[in-house]
Amino acid sequence: MAVAVLLGGCVACAEQKVARYSEYGAVGDGVADDFDAIIKTHDAANAAGLGVRADAGATYYIGAANKTAKILTDTDWGNAKFIIDDSKVSVENRNSAVFRITSKLPSAKITTIASLKKNQQKIDVSLPHDALVEVVDNSTMRYIRYGLNQNNGAAQTDVFVVDKNGRVDMRAPIIWDFDKISAMTAFPIDPETLTVKGGHFTTIANQAESRYTYYARNISVNRSNVMIDGIVHVITGELDHGAPYGGFISVGTCNNVTVQNATLSGHKIYSTIGSADKSVTMGTYDISVNKAVNVTFKNCKQANDINDTKLWGILGSNHSKNMTYDTVSFSRFDAHMGVANATIKNSVLGHQGINLIGSGVFLIENTKVHAAAFINLRPDYGSTWDGDIVIRNCEFFPRYWTAVLLNGNNSGQHNFGYTCHMPRKITIDGLVVHDSNPPKDYSGPKLFGAFNNAYTSEAYVEKYPYVITEEVIISNLTAESGKPYVISTSPFMFRNVRITEGKKF
Repeated sequence: MAVAVLLGGCVACAEQKVARYSEYGAVGDGVADDFDAIIKTHDAANAAGLGVRADAGATYYIGAANKTAKILTDTDWGNAKFIIDDSKVSVENRNSAVFRITSKLPSAKITTIASLKKNQQKIDVSLPHDALVEVVDNSTMRYIRYGLNQNNGAAQTDVFVVDKNGRVDMRAPIIWDFDKISAMTAFPIDPETLTVKGGHFTTIANQAESRYTYYARNISVNRSNVMIDGIVHVITGELDHGAPYGGFISVGTCNNVTVQNATLSGHKIYSTIGSADKSVTMGTYDISVNKAVNVTFKNCKQANDINDTKLWGILGSNHSKNMTYDTVSFSRFDAHMGVANATIKNSVLGHQGINLIGSGVFLIENTKVHAAAFINLRPDYGSTWDGDIVIRNCEFFPRYWTAVLLNGNNSGQHNFGYTCHMPRKITIDGLVVHDSNPPKDYSGPKLFGAFNNAYTSEAYVEKYPYVITEEVIISNLTAESGKPYVISTSPFMFRNVRITEGKKF
């Protein structure tokens, strides 16, 4: 067994380069509960600065204990298997992560700054490390949700990256004015990349009542500069009821995380009664990204069918910046309470498509989308994108004959906690709409959905005006049906949109 102490300035058991689960009592037969042994292994490795390696061919059973294995060093799970059993009523804490990738460096409260301005380039701090800064104003509410899951909003929150001298990385700028600050915290950015490789995980699904009691028995990433490479997650034991999941890989309050060569899974959809006292389907995720900057999913795929409508979309995210899909095959990209800047490239998206709220530049290129709309601006958050959208060399496989490129809804009567915008400029540079053999009443692809069917004349009054797109630039837009595009079925609302055409189709 490796000795996790330093003797005379060197590691006892000098030839030991990694700690193994079997050395700390893990059986690895898929029956014995190995959770305690796994935790002890990581604790020892963390103390000694050793990497961790799973035993080849082992299957580790993880039971119901309210415990977490903390990963502070490189970990190689190889071809080992892990069974996370949520099926027992004895799960002690559904919110307890199984593994938490975290930093040795402590966070620090910032109490010397009273306010911030949008796009501010420097804050007055001196820090021991570059940091991700989280700032909250509890007196200002944003994202006041509308619809079946209506709520009173969330406290204004932002995250951004600064260097030791407080200079803000303007690739992920401050997006709100903060006249008041309730809390401000600097989370240090480790200079080295921590790598977690391999591992085949099976979650035996919970059998709880179908309510918003999210399970988070997962891998939680709360450290900056992390690479997760080659992980597999599948789900078994789903019944006709169950509580939703908050994300098997959950990335939060950190900067620069990449998940690559991963296989992840969509979860079965369950329904409950929402805050509007009506039945709603519950979001349930295998990936969540919250209050994080520069998060990339590369060369990843879904273990189950991306077009299976019985499965919920794989991603949910909030308060994040610079998110990227690169060469993925997933059922959904989604931003709930806002993403600032996002990119999807070389990818295939399934039945829940692209659900977008936020600001900055959204770029989608060399990507196929199989969904009701090519891009859906989420109506429950005001269908807002304060910035530009660029579509380049993509294909759209519409699920319905409406064939809408940009969809959403905003009546102008609900206060979402911010001014709602449609994209200022939309650039389409290569898009094929697969709408061959349409019905006789099909009028062609629509650039915009209806958005507000009541807005048919100047007489309509928006209590909270919705800022409409200024310009659409179109080159190489091809509809297989041969039909020309239609601006919208609500032509009055979009009467002032400037359409600039390049090469016609």
